[in-house]
Amino acid sequence: MVILVDDVSFGATELFGGPIATPNFKALSEHGATYNNFHVNALCAPSRASLLTGYNDHQVGFGTITEAAAPYPGYNTILPPAVTPVAAVLKAGGYSTAAFGKWHNTPYWQANPTGPYDLWPTGRWGFEHFYGFLAAADSQYYPRLYRDRTPVETPQTPEQGYHFTTDITNNAINWLHTHDALEHDKPFFLYYATGATHEPHQVPHQWIEKYKGKFDQGWDVLRQQIFDRQKALGVIPANAKLTPRPAGLPAWDSLDPDQKKLVAHQMEVYAGFAEQTDHEIGRLLATIREEGQADNTLVLEIFGDNGGSAEGGPLGHDAKNADGTIPSVKERLKIANALGNEHYLNHYAAAWAWALTAPFQGTKQDASHLGGTTDPLVVSWPAHYPQAQGLRSQFSHLVDIAPTLYEAAHITPPTTTNSVAQWPLEGTSLLYTLEQPAAPSRHHIQYFATNGNRSIYADGWWAGILAQQTWEGPNGSAYLTQGQHDTHNWELYKLDDDYSQATNLAERYPEKLKELQALFNKEARRNQVDPLRPGIAGLYPVGAASGQKVFTYRSGTSRIDQWHAPHLSGGHYTLEADVDVPTQGGEGVIFADGGLNGGVTLFAQNHHLVYQANSNGYTVGKIRSNSPLNAGKHHIVVSVEPANTATSGAPTPHAKNLGWLTSHKPTPGNVTITLDGKASNTVHFANVAVQTSETLDIGQDLGSAVSTDYTAPAAFSGTVEKLVVTDLQ
Repeated sequence: MVILVDDVSFGATELFGGPIATPNFKALSEHGATYNNFHVNALCAPSRASLLTGYNDHQVGFGTITEAAAPYPGYNTILPPAVTPVAAVLKAGGYSTAAFGKWHNTPYWQANPTGPYDLWPTGRWGFEHFYGFLAAADSQYYPRLYRDRTPVETPQTPEQGYHFTTDITNNAINWLHTHDALEHDKPFFLYYATGATHEPHQVPHQWIEKYKGKFDQGWDVLRQQIFDRQKALGVIPANAKLTPRPAGLPAWDSLDPDQKKLVAHQMEVYAGFAEQTDHEIGRLLATIREEGQADNTLVLEIFGDNGGSAEGGPLGHDAKNADGTIPSVKERLKIANALGNEHYLNHYAAAWAWALTAPFQGTKQDASHLGGTTDPLVVSWPAHYPQAQGLRSQFSHLVDIAPTLYEAAHITPPTTTNSVAQWPLEGTSLLYTLEQPAAPSRHHIQYFATNGNRSIYADGWWAGILAQQTWEGPNGSAYLTQGQHDTHNWELYKLDDDYSQATNLAERYPEKLKELQALFNKEARRNQVDPLRPGIAGLYPVGAASGQKVFTYRSGTSRIDQWHAPHLSGGHYTLEADVDVPTQGGEGVIFADGGLNGGVTLFAQNHHLVYQANSNGYTVGKIRSNSPLNAGKHHIVVSVEPANTATSGAPTPHAKNLGWLTSHKPTPGNVTITLDGKASNTVHFANVAVQTSETLDIGQDLGSAVSTDYTAPAAFSGTVEKLVVTDLQ
């Protein structure tokens, strides 16, 4: 069983001196080994690619996330034929295989209900069963779920207690129970990867309440407290130093009282989210104990796929105005108690991520420092290594997990698959560390590279360069900075004597630095790292990104993701629908694109048509047809025209899909509904090109509702015989 938590700093959990209660992670460590020198890639999809293959991220096409794929071998997110993933190897070796949770390794152009499916979890990746979402992140209350290859809806609403982490745990438990009943003696490989604790930080209120007031001391004091506990627990060396706060992050004492109150509560929400995640993992681990499989199940739990995320910016983010601007802190405080629910896509302030990385420098996306590339690992296999408790400090990396699983399963990975010679694995098994706690590390060289930030490890030495801090880039990201020059200098550290990278030796040992720079260049060439900043390109463009202007739908079409849906960002389009209304009248949704955080919808209510736009939870335009929608067949036209195209500021079609990386100004426009040739009055909308979330649906509104005038799914009582969306830009 491999367990992976998302976006967690090294020092967040109580096991590693952090402020967040993780009793199940701690309990697992009492029956296994704890690793304080385990390394990840500085970004989620690259980490998962290494974990699930045993190869370096660029080597298998995952130098970036799927949403930012670029037409280079190291960044195209296409699994090479010379690589057989872990699940496929284990399945061929007689294992049942299943994956639950976040899946971020299917190319975006395949992530839709019609495939192709070859690079889905149940395709070449080797899993026989999958339940979860295919994206970098999703709502914890309204996720876009797939069961194997079929889109499915959540079994409950948020009001009924639905939460994604609980849902995937229930499904994983049910799979284990079924497997135990039918195939008790057959080995299994279960991959459980939470959407937590990636933004949005969404968790039931009772978990947040547990941390009320516990972060009022601020991030500077919290970081020192974590460091002191790490020393006391012995999870870091006695001579380790605490690295200082970097330029660009504010001192806690520089904040005013309202700012402190807001960001302290953001951290309370995050802490509750992380503890709830540990609770759900505990339920999963309890299942294998109940089935009598705990001692003979090798469990590897990685509490973080990269360092904590500083993508929230100086004061985090939560509420937005209808026009996308950020409200004042005083206004944000008014909704602060609602953070954690389905209405806010909230994220904590960047300095919390830094505080929780104690004692290291760096956060997520920083591949040049340990804070972005180091996370806790616990390995437990009581039946085979009953004495394997305590700390392990050998240098290790995600690429070491696959060889560990193969050695444990007594399986040799194939040298040839489908007549293609397979590359040798990059990592080395960690089972030796369970037997020999003080054995020298067998992992000697490892490169890291993310968005231009890069480094190289070689037998205790580390050299790296920070091209750009996360909070220095646009919208808290370095993705859109293709061609930018490095803004920092190369650094050099001797990790054997300097656990936390506190003393830069670049000036003292220039020849050693040159040696390591040359080694990085060699590894970069070997692993397809160039170009260091590939930017975002329309690789295999689909839908509007490929130039499509006319989209035709009918009843039964649903769960069309934003990559494949029309891009309405220009604000000049038409919807033409032919509907058949039953004798008892037509009610419900005819067309919906988006959800409660943004979208547009055409629906019938009280025998009239309504077209409505929602931006960041606010109604920014609404029009009602003059003519009634009576029984029978009707032809409907919704005409949308921008009022002033010069002010739209719309992003490029490809970038538009990266809504959490990009922003654009509202496009005011004019909307008219024509029913059977009779036009309504024209109504001015404050924004006719809103950022949409969730999916496009015909004849219903799945997930959360675009409009508060109805309750999802609000299925249309009639038939949508045909609906055509035409982009007139």
